[in-house]
Amino acid sequence: MHNHKTLKIKNLGIDTYRENIIYMRSDCDVCLSEGFTALTRVVVHFDNESIIATLNVVYNELLKHGEAGLSIMAAQRLGVSDGDAIIVSHLQPIASIGLIRSKMYGNELKETELNQIIYDISTGQYSNIELAAFITATSGNHLSINEIKGLTRAMVRSGKNLEWDNQSIFDKHCIGGLPGNRTTPIVISIVAAAGLTIPKTSSRAITSPAGTADTMEVMTNVELTMEQMKEVVSRENGCLVWGGSVSLSPADDVLISVEKALDIDSEGQMIASVLSKKKAAGATHVVIDIPVGSTAKVRTKENANKLISHFEEVADAVGLQIKCLVTDGSQPVGRGIGPALEAMDVLSVLRNENNAPEDLKQRALLLAGELLEFSENVEKGKGISKAIKILEGGSAYTKFISICEAQGRFTEPEFAAFSLDILAEQSGIINEIDCRKLAKVAKLSGAPKSPKAGVLLHSHLGKQVINGDVLFTIYAEAQGELNYALGYYKIQNNIIRIK
Repeated sequence: MHNHKTLKIKNLGIDTYRENIIYMRSDCDVCLSEGFTALTRVVVHFDNESIIATLNVVYNELLKHGEAGLSIMAAQRLGVSDGDAIIVSHLQPIASIGLIRSKMYGNELKETELNQIIYDISTGQYSNIELAAFITATSGNHLSINEIKGLTRAMVRSGKNLEWDNQSIFDKHCIGGLPGNRTTPIVISIVAAAGLTIPKTSSRAITSPAGTADTMEVMTNVELTMEQMKEVVSRENGCLVWGGSVSLSPADDVLISVEKALDIDSEGQMIASVLSKKKAAGATHVVIDIPVGSTAKVRTKENANKLISHFEEVADAVGLQIKCLVTDGSQPVGRGIGPALEAMDVLSVLRNENNAPEDLKQRALLLAGELLEFSENVEKGKGISKAIKILEGGSAYTKFISICEAQGRFTEPEFAAFSLDILAEQSGIINEIDCRKLAKVAKLSGAPKSPKAGVLLHSHLGKQVINGDVLFTIYAEAQGELNYALGYYKIQNNIIRIK
C-alpha cells in the first residue's frame, strides 16, 4: 500500500445485497493517484480488517472531498461506522480466476484447485461477475464425479463444522422443485419426539417461492448462532434454523445467491451443496427425498437413478450414510405455496386437523419412518407405524412448539391482505398441473420476500371441477403484486389443465 491517504466513511444507507460496493468521488485524490475507475476491484482496510469491494464512482456532491461510502453489507463486514478512517489499495490479481477459464475450456479441476476457488469465494474475493462465471462453467453436466467429490470436500473445509456428543446424527433433505413440499418441520418434530438427534439447518428459497427457513421464520426465529443452535438441540433433540446464520458452508451461501439471480440449479453443484452442508452440520445418517415429475426439478426415473448413484458415491467419499427416496413429483404437495401458507399446512398436519392436507402428511410420515428405521431403535418395516403414533398421539406437535419456543417465539401464520380467486373456465377432471408455472405465480405475488404472499391450491390431480369452481387463490401484500401475478397467469396456457 504505497498510498496511505485515508478516507472518512460516510453512511449512505445503500443496500447492494451481498456484494461489497465502495463509493468514491471521481475527483478523489485516491482515485486519481491510483488510477481507479468504475468497477475496479479494490481492497478496503480498517484497523486489522480488510474486505474486497467493487468501486462505484460518484460525480455529484453526494460525497465531500476526503469521504467514501460503503454498501450496508460491506460496512458490516468491515466493522466500520460513520466517520471511521479507511485506506483503499489495489487488489492483486486472483490466481484462481485462471482455473475457471481452464474449466470453461473443458479441463477437469483437481481438488487442490477447487479448494483454492472455494477459499477465494468464501473470503469474498470474487465479484458477482466472477461468481457467475464459475457457476456457468460448472453447471449442466460439466462436473465429473471426481470434481463433485472435490467440490463437496472443499465446501466442507470452507466453513465451520459442528460436532455433537451423540454417535448418530440424523438429517433429511428434499432436492426441491415441488411447490408446497414442506415436510421438514413435520419430520423433524416426529424424529426429535422419538428421541433421535436431528439438528436441521435449512436454506432459504433459491429459485422457489419458499425454502424451509422462510416458512419457519414465519413461526419462529431461524437466525441463531452456533451456540444458540446447540443449546436448542441439547434441550429438544432438534432445531430448525437457517444454515447461513451458522456459517456451515459459507461459499455455498454466496453461490446460492448468484444461482438465484441466474435461476440455475446445477446437478453437480446441488449434490456438493447438499452433502457439504450435511457433513458440516455433523450429520451421519441422511434421508434424501427426490421428487420426480414432468415439471419437477428431476423429470424422469432415469435422471433420478443417475442422481442417486452420484449422491451415493459422493456421500461415501465424505463419510455419510444416505438413503435416497424417489417420490411423486407430478403435482404440488399440500395446499400452500409461499412461507405463511406453507406454515399453515404444517401446523394443520401437526395438529391432526380433519382437513389437513393428506398428501403432505403421508409424505412426511414416509420420510420420518425411513429416518426412524435408520436408527437402531426401530426395526425394518415398523418406521411408519411408529411415526404415525408420534404424530397422531400429539407428541410431534408438542415437540414442534417446544422447538419454536426454544428458538425464541411461536407466532401463528396469517393470510395476506389482498387475495384473488382463479376460477375454472370449463368442467371436467384436472389431469395436469404445471409446478414450475404455479410456483412462478406465487413468486410474482411476492413470495418469499413477502412471507404472507403466495398461492393456495384448491385442486389436485384427478379432482372433478365444475365451470366457475375456485382452482386456486393468489395472496399478496400489495394490490400491484396481485395484478402482476394475475398478468402472468393470463398469458400462460393451462397452468392447471382440465379435460
